[in-house]
Amino acid sequence: MALDTIISLEKVSVFQSHNLVLNDVNLNVDKGEFVYLVGKTGSGKSSLLKMLYAELPMRQGNGTVAGFNLATIKKKEIPFLRRKIGIIFQDFQLLTDRTINDNLKFVLEATGWKDKQAMQKRMQEVLEKVGLSTKGFKMPFELSGGEQQRVAIARALLNDPELILADEPTGNLDPETSEGIMNVLLDISKNGRAVLIATHDIMMFTKFPSRTIRCENGRLVDAK
Repeated sequence: MALDTIISLEKVSVFQSHNLVLNDVNLNVDKGEFVYLVGKTGSGKSSLLKMLYAELPMRQGNGTVAGFNLATIKKKEIPFLRRKIGIIFQDFQLLTDRTINDNLKFVLEATGWKDKQAMQKRMQEVLEKVGLSTKGFKMPFELSGGEQQRVAIARALLNDPELILADEPTGNLDPETSEGIMNVLLDISKNGRAVLIATHDIMMFTKFPSRTIRCENGRLVDAK
């Protein structure tokens, strides 16, 4: 496997509980690549993402993500894998009872940060990156949907991950806001991180064309 390869899957089967969702999956994604994962609802996109961050076990085949072997990964290693992955969900999944800064601080503490000053600095850096440097003191409900998604991206960037996995990141947003979110994600990939986006928002890949992989009939195919 090349040093720049972030995701490498060979002959992998993806199961959701006992159902085989995708079969014979082969996929390589390199540093700095921006890749769409498309397919109908229920075609296996989310299941594949869940397997990449070890929410679902890899039962068949070989696969590495950010240097971790998914076939042999132990439970205690999973937090270390997830530090190398930023995950962005469609429904933001912010903690609604605390400010944006406290949402970010929660993640830093959960991933082992101790130094208060370093944490403060990192929180400010990621908020600046997504254009929200003055919003850290606000509560999630005081922000628009697009701003909440930007916070979710900032949160995903906290540990400087090698890979960003985004599951329908623009699913709940209007077209103009979606465009802003896509520009943030594209910038992230230009800085050398791999970005894999599961989406069925056609506007996205016509406006921001990039490598596209399709889930169909239980297989993963490169949509040339």
